Amino acid sequence: MSGVVTGDAVVLGLQPARLPSRALALFLDLLAVWAVYLLITLGLAIATASLDEAAQMAISIASFLLVLVGAPIAVETLSHGRSLGKLACGLRVVRDDGGPIRFRHALVRGAMGVVEILMTFGVVACIASLVSERGRRIGDVFAGTLVVRERVPADRSAVVPPPPPFLVGRFAELDLSAVPDGLWLEIRQYLTRMRQLDPGVGRRLAERLADELVSRTGAPPPQGVPAAAYLAGVVAERQAREARRAFASAGKGTGERAPGFVAPVAEPGRAAPAAAPPVVASDAGGSGAATGFAPPA
Repeated sequence: MSGVVTGDAVVLGLQPARLPSRALALFLDLLAVWAVYLLITLGLAIATASLDEAAQMAISIASFLLVLVGAPIAVETLSHGRSLGKLACGLRVVRDDGGPIRFRHALVRGAMGVVEILMTFGVVACIASLVSERGRRIGDVFAGTLVVRERVPADRSAVVPPPPPFLVGRFAELDLSAVPDGLWLEIRQYLTRMRQLDPGVGRRLAERLADELVSRTGAPPPQGVPAAAYLAGVVAERQAREARRAFASAGKGTGERAPGFVAPVAEPGRAAPAAAPPVVASDAGGSGAATGFAPPA
């Protein structure tokens, strides 16, 4: 597997898509785009029947550019690299460093796609994809992008380390709704591979990811907490919330209590107290040695 390498020499482990899956995704995209284009062309032909030939030709060219060129660019930009065909095949367009693409990346890919896909019936794109080690076509080379597979078997050895005990429950009030899936993926992949990185490179990458996470949540890490420990604590909080939602859904369907639930006991003449929360185990010293993180000085 040829993994994606970031600018900090970090292997993200994303698997590049090969020609068969890309060809199928492209076929589905072209099928959808041409269907829309034919419907729009038919409607315009009826609506512009009274116009002269030059006006009809101008409208036809404009509709061609807007539907067959502009629409794929807009879809890739708004969906962050997921078109209809790529979504069906489990593919996604990302930057060379594994980050989400922007408008300029989609624009370059779309402009080059007119030449290597539409004008040459995909021959140039197929040859370039076969020659490229990571299956990239010419548009990907110029745009600095890569098509990767999202549906890959999970690596059982890639376990996210738990946060230090002094950070357990520290981010319970943090708003994580604005954090995109792409950033969660980068953070998770960093945490699973941080012990394999050069210390300096790993520290810089952790600081960059922590800055992006702070910009999304609006809450800086606690004073003296390392960036890697901060990332592990926030990821653990997200996993805990997902687990609580899963237990809550299971409890509604079966009527059973979630694991760790302590039933309240009411005293005579008093209302029942609130349920006790589950107990979170941590090491006695609170040193974080088992997690690989050190507490703040």
